[in-house]
Amino acid sequence: MKILLLGKNGQLGWELQRALAPLGNLVALDRRDQGGDLADAESLHARVLREAPQVIVNAAAYTAVDKAESEPAIAQQINAASVGVIASAAQQLGALLVHYSSDYVFDGSGSAPRDEYSAIGPLSVYGAGKAAGEAGIRASRCRHLILRTSWVYAARGGNFAKTMLRLATEREQLKVIADQIGAPTGADLLADLSAHMIRATLDQPELAGTYHAVAGGETSWHAYACFVIEWARARGLPIKVAADQVLAIPTSEYPTPARRPLNSRLSTDRLQAAFGLKLPYWQLGVERMLNEIHP
Repeated sequence: MKILLLGKNGQLGWELQRALAPLGNLVALDRRDQGGDLADAESLHARVLREAPQVIVNAAAYTAVDKAESEPAIAQQINAASVGVIASAAQQLGALLVHYSSDYVFDGSGSAPRDEYSAIGPLSVYGAGKAAGEAGIRASRCRHLILRTSWVYAARGGNFAKTMLRLATEREQLKVIADQIGAPTGADLLADLSAHMIRATLDQPELAGTYHAVAGGETSWHAYACFVIEWARARGLPIKVAADQVLAIPTSEYPTPARRPLNSRLSTDRLQAAFGLKLPYWQLGVERMLNEIHP
C-alpha cells in the first residue's frame, strides 16, 4: 500500500511519519517539495495523481489563526480550495483521504460538547476556511476520514506549555484566559489514532466519515497553565511565579484579531464506539510531553 503524506514537517506531520510508516510505502512531502505546497493547486493536483496512492493524509494547513484575518486569500487557498483539489484527486484515484479539521468550525456557544452532527458556525477566517475544506471533501464524494481536533501540541516545536514554562521562570505574575474550555490533544495521539482508523476503514469502508478526535476530559487555558507550572515546580525547575499569581482572566481582557470559540468541547463518543478505541485523558499526554522536553 502506498500512502502520500502532505505537511510532513509540521507538529502533526512529524508524528504521522512515525505512525504511518508501518502501514506501507510512505511518500512524505512538505511545501518545499514539488507538488507539496498547498498554495500551488496545479502542481499539487499533478503530484497526487502521479503518485497514485491508496491513502492520502493531509496534515498541511494554514494555522496562523490571527494572521489569517489579514491574509484571508492565502488562508482560504490552503485550508479550503486546495483541500478540494486533493479530494478531487482522491476521488479520481479511488483513494482514502484523511484530513484534519478543527473545533474552530463551531461558534463556541453554550457548554455542551459538540458532536459530529452539530451545526457549525465559524467565528474567524481560519474557522471558515476549515469548514469550507470539510465541505469540499464531502462534495467530492471521495472516501474520507475528517478528524476534528483541538488545542494540538507536540514536544517538537513551540506550544502553549513551553511558553508557560518559559514565562513562569521570567515573571512573578501571569494572566491566563480561563473562559475558553477544551482538551489539549497531542500530535502523537492524533497520529496513532489516524493509523488505527486508516487500517480499519480500508477493511470496513462504511467507517468513513467525520469524527471528533481529542484527548479525554476538559480544561481551561488557565487550568492547563497551572497544571504545567505545578508539574515543573514539583520537579525543582526554577519557577519564579507563585502559585497564587497565575491569575485567571476572561477572553475579553485579551483581545486578538480572530475570535476564539469559548466552548471547544468535542464529543468523541462516535469515534470510540466505531473504532473500539479509548481516548486517554489530556493530563497523560501533557505529562508525557513535559517529560520528553524536561527528562
